[in-house]
Amino acid sequence: MSTEQVITPKVKKGKATYIYSIIGVALVLFLLGALGWLVINAGQLSKVLKENIEVIVEFNDNTRDEMAIKMKNIIDQQAFVKSSEYISKEKAAEIFKKEVGDEFLQVLDYNPLFTSINIHLHADYMNTDSLKKIERFLKQSNIVRGVSYQKNLIDIMNKNVRRIGLVILAISLFLIFSVIILIDNTIRLAMFSNRFLIKTMQMVGATRWFIAKPFNIRGVINGIISALIAIVGIWLLKFFAESALPELKSLYSLKWMLILCSSILTLGILISLLSTHRAVIKYLKTQLDDLY
Repeated sequence: MSTEQVITPKVKKGKATYIYSIIGVALVLFLLGALGWLVINAGQLSKVLKENIEVIVEFNDNTRDEMAIKMKNIIDQQAFVKSSEYISKEKAAEIFKKEVGDEFLQVLDYNPLFTSINIHLHADYMNTDSLKKIERFLKQSNIVRGVSYQKNLIDIMNKNVRRIGLVILAISLFLIFSVIILIDNTIRLAMFSNRFLIKTMQMVGATRWFIAKPFNIRGVINGIISALIAIVGIWLLKFFAESALPELKSLYSLKWMLILCSSILTLGILISLLSTHRAVIKYLKTQLDDLY
């Protein structure tokens, strides 16, 4: 009887054990993926909030419209600008009337508001150092009266984002460590039923690589199946969460979801392969009497 004939029937008999292993690994990967999805949403929410804060550039009262528009074109070419809106004195008055009422303008009998450009910056530039540089750049123009933004709000937001980021990082590292241990133990338990097969193959003269190869391949396949189950679960979680909270749809990022799914797939394959290989090597080094 050849070594391959010894392998085939025994591996098939262990299919039930492998199914339990696949389900267990899939559940653990799903939990890790769910945390990853929450982290992505938190990051996207932080980005949206930062990019919704306006930097207002006000022009001197005697600035002609064509000069202000020319300045807007210059601003739009800068890397830090996500979008900008030109607000003329007349439009500023209309906005003021809608928000406050026109009594104040009627008492003054003139329009005290200034022509301005409302700028939304890319999230990466919403920090104190970058904003100071941007403010200095904008004030170089002699038609700019002033630059204003919510400094306190930005400082508080950045501090909270850093704190939340550290907490999430700590939780993620702990969960990843736990996931690796849980998956490793799950696979080792699944491999326990094959310990006599591994030892028998060794005793009939099979090389270590020849013995480990079919189990490694099975480990990779099981890792892929577990990861795919977890990925399907994450997409279902996303679907139901967005159905309950439609606001989450605005935070959706295909790029980050693909990164998350590929990370889960890679993690599932690597941990399954390494844990399976470690289990095989362990039983190869174990004495026959110790297998009972």
